[in-house]
Amino acid sequence: MYYDSLNQRDTYKLLEQITTGKFKTGIEFLSNLINEVVKHEEFKIIGGRIWELNSDGYSYTLKYQHGNVRHIPDNYQILIKDHPIVEDLVTVRTKLNYEKDPVLLQTGIFVYSVTGVGEIIKTSHGKFYQYILGFNAPEILQSFYETLSIISSLATVALRGLLSEQVQKKMQRDIDKAAEIQRNLLPEHYMEFHDYKIFGACIPDSEVGGDYFDYLRNMDDEEERLGVLICDAASKGLPAAIQALFVSGAVKMAQVFSPKMSSLFSRLNTLVFETFPYERFVTLFYCELSLTTNRLVLYANAGHCSPIHYRPDKDSVTMLEPTGGLLGIVKNQKFKVENLIMRPGDILALYTDGINEAQTSEGEFFGEQRIIDIIRENKEESPRNIAYKIIESVQKFAVNTPYTDDRTVIIIKRDKE
Repeated sequence: MYYDSLNQRDTYKLLEQITTGKFKTGIEFLSNLINEVVKHEEFKIIGGRIWELNSDGYSYTLKYQHGNVRHIPDNYQILIKDHPIVEDLVTVRTKLNYEKDPVLLQTGIFVYSVTGVGEIIKTSHGKFYQYILGFNAPEILQSFYETLSIISSLATVALRGLLSEQVQKKMQRDIDKAAEIQRNLLPEHYMEFHDYKIFGACIPDSEVGGDYFDYLRNMDDEEERLGVLICDAASKGLPAAIQALFVSGAVKMAQVFSPKMSSLFSRLNTLVFETFPYERFVTLFYCELSLTTNRLVLYANAGHCSPIHYRPDKDSVTMLEPTGGLLGIVKNQKFKVENLIMRPGDILALYTDGINEAQTSEGEFFGEQRIIDIIRENKEESPRNIAYKIIESVQKFAVNTPYTDDRTVIIIKRDKE
């Protein structure tokens, strides 16, 4: 059974909206986050709290509380030595536990989940998160436990954003240079691989972006293959660009050893989990075109937007759904490998969520059906023309919306016989 990565993506989008806004302080931002999580019924949480590490490095102080629980005394403190779970968060980030503190038990908190957010501060007693968010409910669902990892990542990124606003101008020159490097690393738009014609285009939302694509040609003793990858880092700007290039570079290096695709994705997942403790989430679709008689294409999809396989001879559409979760959300994940056959004239469209999730000012999504309609109407056109018509349609569709995202499209088309 495939990992429920689509729900993860929906949860991420919801929380991303919740954490968007202007805040003056970290506590103000986290307080708003607590309120919104408790308010949304789908999380089934009845109370939330913010704890801040004290300068003595021995304890945390309650800075904010909200929800349907009895009031905890203002500025109540907990000692780290009495709550070893706090130290564990630096390693695992999120934990579920039974409450033992007598004061907290009296307020009706019995089972809770906590997650670390903000910077990790090194003290003479160990390393601890700057803030801890605690949530309680009569029953903590496994789905919310996983959601806490997303909350932690988004909150940490947002807090770091608050601190970095004053230095952004100083970084602009470096960002411009990074954008130039990223443009140089992208492959040429057009690629031919025997009877395949391929065209890709990437339009970043800002100087640098989290979208990336690449063509990876591999010739070994058995068979010549072409790998095509498209990935999307969940964070924004330079951190996202670094993540995307990291994943692409890892795939390139792995090709030298020709690992199984499922093993490759599992190792990538672990690398992302361990390398990016804050901006952790990356989606990736990777497929390999081969020269087998039936043109079998192997692919794996780590929580990425479902590519579209259009077969003109039958006017049929197949969506290549995820075969595993987002890279980095859980340390140990398994990924399946699926396949499809590219018959003469078939078209395979890869894209990032800046395409299908582009919105009008009224909130209407561009959606997958519009992409399918464009492919169907232009099935005789070149991959280049199809890709540009999709991008042009998206640009016109979302022209008046304040929200934008990186937009990437790759069209793979097999020549007719």
